[in-house]
Amino acid sequence: MTKKVLIVAGDAVEAQELFYPYWRLKEEGFEVHVAAPSKKTLMTVVHDFEPGWETYTEKPGYRFTWVDKEFREVDPEEYDGLVIPGGRAPEYIRLNPDLERIVRHFMERRKPVAAICHGPLVLTAYRLIEPGMNVTSYVAVSPDLKAAGASWHDREVVVCRDHLVTARAWPDLPAWMREFIRLLRGR
Repeated sequence: MTKKVLIVAGDAVEAQELFYPYWRLKEEGFEVHVAAPSKKTLMTVVHDFEPGWETYTEKPGYRFTWVDKEFREVDPEEYDGLVIPGGRAPEYIRLNPDLERIVRHFMERRKPVAAICHGPLVLTAYRLIEPGMNVTSYVAVSPDLKAAGASWHDREVVVCRDHLVTARAWPDLPAWMREFIRLLRGR
């Protein structure tokens, strides 16, 4: 049977962190669905690291037209894995109570979860980071993860702990998806 993966996103999701896993997982033969607060075209953003800037810059990205479901319509039992892209979307989608229900299901049942960049903010919002858990993220998210008791790492491109795969940012996409696919195939 084909394994199913859910990607959760919203407006201001980092374009590459949504498009890359969407197409890469389909390429591997997985059935991929995207859920958002509402079923609409998502406005993505492009974060870049430019000389002279002490933080990333943000520009409008491509529109993502393949949202399958609203969070409230998702039955997480149907899915084998979860992807949480970064960008600014995690800041506001984590306020949706249906997203908590979805994410908690994957974490508590130890199904494969992939979170990148600002995506781990969703996990900290629901107190799903266990003390001592090895993780990574974009550096600006490290205080939140450390406050939750995590052991945050910056030197590793990807940190894989049991069922959770975290990565720093879009330059780490290939390694991040490679580890997530490995976990999905192992289930």
